[in-house]
This record gives sequence, structure tokens and C-alpha cells, in this order.
Amino acid sequence: MKKRLLIYLTIVSLAIATILTGCGSGNASNTTAVESTEATKLAIEPELKSEIESAAKKEAAQEQTEGEEAELTIFIAASLTNVMEEIQSMYAEIAPNVTLTFNADSSGTLQTQIEEGAACDIFFSAATKQMTALEEGGYVVDNTVVNLLENQVVLIKAAGAKTTVTGFEDITNASSLTMGGEDTPAGAYAREIFTSLGNIDDVLAMEINEGANVMTVLTAVSEMSNEVGVVYATDAASMPDAVEIIAAAPAGTLEKPVIYPVGQIVNQEASQVRLDATTAFLEYLITDEVLKVFKNYGFSIYAE
Repeated sequence: MKKRLLIYLTIVSLAIATILTGCGSGNASNTTAVESTEATKLAIEPELKSEIESAAKKEAAQEQTEGEEAELTIFIAASLTNVMEEIQSMYAEIAPNVTLTFNADSSGTLQTQIEEGAACDIFFSAATKQMTALEEGGYVVDNTVVNLLENQVVLIKAAGAKTTVTGFEDITNASSLTMGGEDTPAGAYAREIFTSLGNIDDVLAMEINEGANVMTVLTAVSEMSNEVGVVYATDAASMPDAVEIIAAAPAGTLEKPVIYPVGQIVNQEASQVRLDATTAFLEYLITDEVLKVFKNYGFSIYAE
């Protein structure tokens, strides 16, 4: 708390110095000084607020876990694996007493595991459907869900491989297709796209390799086990030397954007230290420095 206060006072002191410099003339009237002060306040207020809030969230992670050991189990969509591993390393530097353990799989599988009683502190889904179902079932702590990220659905092939497929519209030109099953968000999105295009029946008649999650689909294409596959743009970006994007989903073929919500899962066995650590990590995920990491991996910040 002292560090947070120091940050705040430093920023405010700089602001006051700016105000005094602008109003330092001995001949300036009180009215002019007040107007100058208000104008300067308005100019610096958005930046002040952003810096103070970001610093406070980061400081909270350190304060709430200082001297206390805590282990958090975080269920993440498979497409978040790489970025969350980097965030894990970053978090270890500011909250060394907190261990983050990830369980990565399709959001549908993770939902089922939570419903069946698997211990989980945070769920980071690749679609709102699974999170909504858990909220309705009473598995999510009230008012903790944040629609944080947005992604794109793309069609890929192996890097350097030849194909006559140019997009989702003529995907049946491929000898084989790999995509997630119906219970995976990526698989559900793919089927929605094909339904919108009117070629769903022809697609389902193809030779299809249903992957358990996007990472298995990505691997199948990169190893040329299948000619084309449907994944997220961030998945393709994670293996630029192994796969190439053929096309993104055509505009209007998805009713809703591909949103990644994150929220706290009810854990009756969690100690207060663990609960505090959970809250701190959720707050850390929405700090400016972490949002920049998500962007570096190809995600968009939802509603930014």
C-alpha cells in the first residue's frame, strides 16, 4: 500500500509542478490561476487514472500474497497456452509465492470437468457459451467474469504445401479437413461458418479429422496429416514456419465475435489466502502490461 501511495504522490507532484509553472507569474489573477489549474487537471487526468489503476492492480498482486504460499489451478482454452506461459513467468517475478498451474484443453472439456467437481480457481474460456453455462449452474463467483479477448477463425494449410482451396467457400476441394468437434468452441465456430455459407452438408460429407482442441488440429495440418484445418488466428501465428493462413472467416458468417471470457470459479475448499491470490491474479490479467502481451500474441482486447 505504501508503494502504491508513493506512485500516486509522485505522479500528482509532477502534475502540481506543471500547474505551478504555468501559473507562476506574480501578475496573474486568482481566476486565471484557477482556470489554468482546472485545464491542466483535465489534460492529465486520463493518464493519471490509467497509470494509478495499473500500478495499483500490480501492487495488489504483491501485497495480497506477500509472505503467503498459494497455488492456483487455472483452466485455460488450449489456444491460450503459449501466451499464458509467458504471463506465468512475468507473474512469478512480482508474486513469487504464488504457483500457477494450468490445465489446457478445449473449453467444452474444461466446462465438463468443472461441472464434475474438478478443483479450479479460474476459468479462461475461448467462448462465452461455456462460461455462461457455468454461471447459470452456479459454478462461477458472481460479478467476476470479464469478456477480455477477441480472436479470429481462420483456414490453414501446411507451410509450403499446395492446395486449390482458397477459402471457406471452396473448402470441399481439399482431400481432407481437420477441425474441432462440435463441443469445442473452434469446432462450433467452423460449423457456424459453413452453415452461413450454405455448404455445411458438403463439408460434413468430407473426410474429417475431429481434433480434441485447436492444438491437435494445428499439429495435424503442420504434419500434413490433413490438407487444411480450421483454427484461431493466434494458433496459426504461434507456428509461422509450420502453417500458413489461407483465409479468415468471411464477414457476417459468425453471429457473434470470438470472445474469450475469464472468471473465478467457486472453490469451497479454498483458503482465504488462495481466494485473495485468485482475486489478485484476475486483476493482474487486466493490467496494461499484460494486455500488451496478449496483443503480441495476436489477440485483440475486447471492446477496446
